[in-house]
Parts: sequence; structure tokens; C-alpha cells
Amino acid sequence: STQSTGSPFSVLRTMSTFGRLFRVTTYGESHGLSVGAIIDGVPPCMQLTEEDIQPQLNRRKPGQSALTTAREEPDQVFIQSGIENGITLGTPIGLLVKNMDQRPKDYNSMSKVPRPSHADFTYQVKYSIKAVSGGGRSSARETIGRVAAGAIAEKWLKLQFGVEIVAWVSSVSDINMDNTKIDVNTISRADVDASVARCPDLEATQKMIEVIKAAKEDKDSVGGIVTCVCRNIPVGWGEPCFDKLEAMLAHAMLSIPATKGFEVGSGFEGTKLRGSQHNDPFVLKENGKLGTSTNNSGGIQGGISNGESIIFKVAFKPPATIGKAQKTAEYLGTEAVLEAQGRHDPCVVPRAIAIVEGMAALVLADAALIQMSRQATHQPINSEISSKLHTIYTKPTNNS
Repeated sequence: STQSTGSPFSVLRTMSTFGRLFRVTTYGESHGLSVGAIIDGVPPCMQLTEEDIQPQLNRRKPGQSALTTAREEPDQVFIQSGIENGITLGTPIGLLVKNMDQRPKDYNSMSKVPRPSHADFTYQVKYSIKAVSGGGRSSARETIGRVAAGAIAEKWLKLQFGVEIVAWVSSVSDINMDNTKIDVNTISRADVDASVARCPDLEATQKMIEVIKAAKEDKDSVGGIVTCVCRNIPVGWGEPCFDKLEAMLAHAMLSIPATKGFEVGSGFEGTKLRGSQHNDPFVLKENGKLGTSTNNSGGIQGGISNGESIIFKVAFKPPATIGKAQKTAEYLGTEAVLEAQGRHDPCVVPRAIAIVEGMAALVLADAALIQMSRQATHQPINSEISSKLHTIYTKPTNNS
């Protein structure tokens, strides 16, 4: 929600908060003492410890391979509140991760020169001040709180509905994986993590590694695409018209640093098809439920989940901070040459998969709680079709 004091200078106060019923507020800067999150709306009576959260933070943390930044951070999470004897209380959960390897002095040379395509210039103009070291809130280090919160959301989704979320690197620069080598219905995180590039096509992995290492050697960077599948999503999640499920996913994904594109299902390629080719015919599945024989819709129709797997892609640009000399200008317009110092990723996508999975979990947990609140008071119309559909498709499945 928003708050207003009636002053002409009143502002929205939700810039660091995401979600409606499952709400997450992140805090912290790249080279401050800590980063973390406050999560409100976690259902009570769920078993939860740091061990449920740490694996995803380990997949996101820096220094995990030669393809990532050399910054060394354990990224150990500490639960500060909302838990007693390993059980959620239904009260706000506080999460803290200490920054252990800060080097703010690495950014002294960039205090007068905004990094090209980075947030330095826009933050300075918008707020009249900016965090010189590491970009502050615009740094991807802010996403630690998202990943940690997402791990909690994901555990609840798994227990309540059997939801599974898996993301992988499908391209780096102009290297694309062979999509025929995976089955989106069965691909696992173990399959993804078998590749240092987080690409389940091992042949493409080798080419991606070469491209990333070449960029790193040249003090440059490259971009890529992350694909994500969300399985076992019940029918009915998403709030038309403006909070459609794909709209909320796009909101979540495009809030991740360095993202430049989002598509769901057939995406932009679908524009090349006719409707007769693109439409997903309905069929009766083996489980006795209505489904579709194809999935060009990507699991969402009319902004509402249709029971099929949700599939989407997120495009990440080449990281803006590079050591390669660039002709640019200082804040006041004087010409300058910038050779960025510090430790930075030559390509973010191998680490971004945990962020994409986390944000997807936050969107889905929020959508699930909203739909459950509707069902708590919903009375279907007294007709055979309405009553049967309501019974078959909207009753949560408890897999715990």
C-alpha cells in the first residue's frame, strides 16, 4: 500500500518492497555492514531454519568459479525474527547477511565519473547523492535479500502445492544451447548445477565458458538469457486486469539488476505464427483434468495460470562495470577515460539463476495467497459445470 501525508512532497514508500500479501522489503548496500530482508506474510506453523535458505544463497554468491567476480563472500544467512524452535510464527521474518569482503576504496577513482550504462548518473540526479562504493542499492548485492526471501516462499509453495521452480542459462552472448537436449517437465537444479555456466547443454557450456573467459581476459563483459520453468501451478493464480500473472512476473524479473527483456511462452517468436498454429488445444489429461496439448501460452491465459508449466525467459545485458578503457565524461561534462576498478562479473547469468528462481517464487507465493483468500469466501454458482470445476481445480494440494 501507499501512504500519503497530504503534503505536495508526499512520495510512494514502497520502492524497496515487493508483494501484496507475501511482502518482502530488502535493505543494505554493496559495501555496507550487511544486506538482508524483512518478510511479512509467511504462513505460520511451517518448519524453517537457515539450512532451508542457504543453498540458494550459495548458488548466487560471488567467487564460486573463474567465471564470476573474485569477491569472496560466504553469504551466510542469519534468521533474526519470526521463528521459534524452528517453526514460523506468522510474524515478520528478519534475515541478515553480513558483508565480509568490502573494498570501498576500489571505487575512489570513479567518484567523479559515472560508469557508462550504470545507475551512477541516474541515482545522482534523482536523489542528489549516491553510494560511491559499488553502486549501493543498484548493485546486484541487493538481490541477496530477494534470494533468501524467495527460498522461504519456495519452501511453502512446495509443501502446499508441490510447486517446482528451475532456471538455467540458455544463452551467453551469441552461444545458444540446444533446447532439444532438455525436458522442461523433468529438468532439475542438479542438472543445471552440473555445468559451471549453469547450462544443462554441456556442449554449449564449453563454448559459453570460452566466451566468458575471453571477455574477462579483455577486461570486458557479455550478456545472456536465463530460462525458467515453474511446474505444478494450480489453475487460477493471477489478478486481471493489471496484476495478471505474467505482468507480475515481468515486474519481478525486470526489477533484477542488468535485465533488459522478458518473454513468456512463445514470446516474440510467437508473432511469426498464425493463430491456428499458436493456439493451445484443450485435451483431457491422464489425471482427469482439462489441459492443453501444446504450451505456447507458457502456462498463462488471460493473465491467469491454466495448470500447465509456466515458462519464461529473462534477458541480461553485459555488466556495465568493466576494466576496459572507455571514453566518456565526468558529471560536469569534462571528457574522461574510465578504467573501472574493483571486482566484477564478466557475465552475470551463471549467478542470476537463483535470483530469477527467487523472484518467481515471491510472485507465485503472493498470487497463491491472494487466490486462497478469495476461495475462503467464494461460493460457486449453483450449476453442474461451475461446481465441478471449482472442486477439481481450486482445491489446494497439501504435499507435506
